[in-house]
Amino acid sequence: MKRIIMNAVQISREIINQTVKQGDIVIDATCGRGNDTLLLARLVGAAGRVYSFDIQESALQSARILLETEQLNDRVKLINADHAQISLYIDEKIHAAMFNLGYLPGGSHQITTKSLTTIKAVGETLGLLAPGGIITIVAYPGHESGAEELQELRNYLSTIPQQQFDIIAVSFLNQINCPPQLIVVQKLEEAP
Repeated sequence: MKRIIMNAVQISREIINQTVKQGDIVIDATCGRGNDTLLLARLVGAAGRVYSFDIQESALQSARILLETEQLNDRVKLINADHAQISLYIDEKIHAAMFNLGYLPGGSHQITTKSLTTIKAVGETLGLLAPGGIITIVAYPGHESGAEELQELRNYLSTIPQQQFDIIAVSFLNQINCPPQLIVVQKLEEAP
């Protein structure tokens, strides 16, 4: 039997695969080990640009090595800053953004994304999003700060006008241990 239901990260990447095209400007708001940054770099091609944020230099170093191995570092700007500072680094329309919240895989569980900065980052990203653009957010409610972050993020996104954005949440109802959840935001076409 072929499984057609994927986990939250796989669904997020599938949506990004179907959305991002060569020449696009995109954001990886939580670089981590660089896997989403690498995916985005492949998709935008030589004419595109990826802005990748992380507060931990070790995360950016991992991403840098991954990108150099694939010879894609020329299309990525790695930024050692909190994703809440997106507007300090980007002032152009973007076509997609990926958020993979929580803590750095293999890193300290004490250093995690936080609801206040994540909501600020998502809000700034909504303002940069081109019509038809997508934001994917994978959230991890399996730890205390992750559960709070997901709830605060859902509260914030529920206030966004439906005339401007479509927003869906995907959760896995029968899985144990609080599996990751996915939120997808798409900016609607602007009226002429």
